[in-house]
Amino acid sequence: MDGTGGGSGPGGGLLVAGTTSDAGKSVVTAGICRWLSRKGVKVAPFKAQNMSLNSFVTREGAEIGRAQAMQAAAARVEPSALMNPVLLKPGSDRSSQVVLLGKPVGELSARGYHAGRQEALLGTVTECLAELRRTHDAVICEGAGSPAEINLRRTDIVNLGLARAARLPVVVVGDIDRGGVFASFFGTTALLSEADQRLVAGYLVNKFRGDVTLLEPGLEMLRGLTGRPTLGVLPYAHGLGIDEEDGLRVSLRGAVRESVVAPPHGADILRVAVAAVPLMSNFTDVDALAAEPGVVVRFVDRPEELADADLVVLPGTRGTVRALEWLRTRGLAEAVARRAAEGRPVLGICGGFQMLGERIEDEVESRAGTVEGLGLLPVRVRFAAHKTLARPVGEALGERVEGYEIHHGVAELLDGADEPFLDGCRVGSVWGTHWHGSLESDGFRRAFLRRVAAAAGRAFVPAPDTSFGELREEQLDRLGDLIEEHADTDALLRLIENGVPEG
Repeated sequence: MDGTGGGSGPGGGLLVAGTTSDAGKSVVTAGICRWLSRKGVKVAPFKAQNMSLNSFVTREGAEIGRAQAMQAAAARVEPSALMNPVLLKPGSDRSSQVVLLGKPVGELSARGYHAGRQEALLGTVTECLAELRRTHDAVICEGAGSPAEINLRRTDIVNLGLARAARLPVVVVGDIDRGGVFASFFGTTALLSEADQRLVAGYLVNKFRGDVTLLEPGLEMLRGLTGRPTLGVLPYAHGLGIDEEDGLRVSLRGAVRESVVAPPHGADILRVAVAAVPLMSNFTDVDALAAEPGVVVRFVDRPEELADADLVVLPGTRGTVRALEWLRTRGLAEAVARRAAEGRPVLGICGGFQMLGERIEDEVESRAGTVEGLGLLPVRVRFAAHKTLARPVGEALGERVEGYEIHHGVAELLDGADEPFLDGCRVGSVWGTHWHGSLESDGFRRAFLRRVAAAAGRAFVPAPDTSFGELREEQLDRLGDLIEEHADTDALLRLIENGVPEG
């Protein structure tokens, strides 16, 4: 690979599959992208189909999974809709919004999607991959779930279905920290058809703790049973779950939770409680808060857990009306209102901002009609069929702010706000905005935390030199180091350059 990209033929490629969901596919893909980028290779990430409530808006206004945006950052390229042509955003246990090439095209049940729509998208997916391969030296593809989900193989467009269509070699990642990794590797391979098995070129062990020499006999036995080598044993590393797809794992919060909280710059710490609302989306918004020395972030679902919080965050959600009902049922709505009356800080982001308003008119997301909000901000929200996807830039608290917007709700600001706030507003110690990612702007985050600390009566002082961008780069470099130091990089290069090995 000469690192120039855009040659006459297609660039190389590799599919990173996993024995299970959360085996480490996203971080391994990002690590390979960073390793190749450091070698001067023009590389791009790709995930044919992603199911996630954590999404991002590209500069051209397309919505893609945040994991692919993170992987693009690892590759040092601008994220594009080509990198995640199909995004599924769950709205319930049985249905999801389908986002195609960055734009929503409707809601489908799981049965409806797998019964025909998914298979029909294979052509779109392979065209996007082919375009990336035409303009890059290498494309590192991430699978989804497990390739051995044999009940879904016929309509698969993200695992072996994609690998077959694009003739991609496959490396299977297994999480040894869960136990049973040898059985998972063997069982995954054995369940595949013979044609699919031919594409599986090797295995990567992830999250290993201890002496790797104790593992080597098992790796040799695995090779004897399957005919395939293990291409690396990656050690367990804390705090590398950056931009997770779903769940309550937050990247830098994870690092704080797994290690000693960095000491505060001032005399006090600051406690942040994030309401764990149903269908929570873009919970990565609070990563930048957790990156601050002395800021402790936790997710809560009971009113008593708000008692000692200096800041309460109502995050984004794919079900604003449902989340609002959840807050009321849990007693959290009353606790938040009590905080506001006492002048204690509350921040609502996107769906959380909408819940803080006076009224919500929703005939789109929940189809619940008119619903009363918490009444803490002079805002009325009407859900529109068209989704707002934007990358706004503005100013708040005297600092420049960048963010991104992903919402159907259109906010009408009424009289009564103390001041505007990132296209939202503030009343007393209650702030609301549709902007995701705003807290990643370092100057604004520090100014906001100073206001929170003052309202909470805390002697907390933000550290003057915390750079969220630099911290993210350090994490991505650590992922690249894991691949470079613990994987068989020569073998990976051969697979990427030469494709599926003979035999």
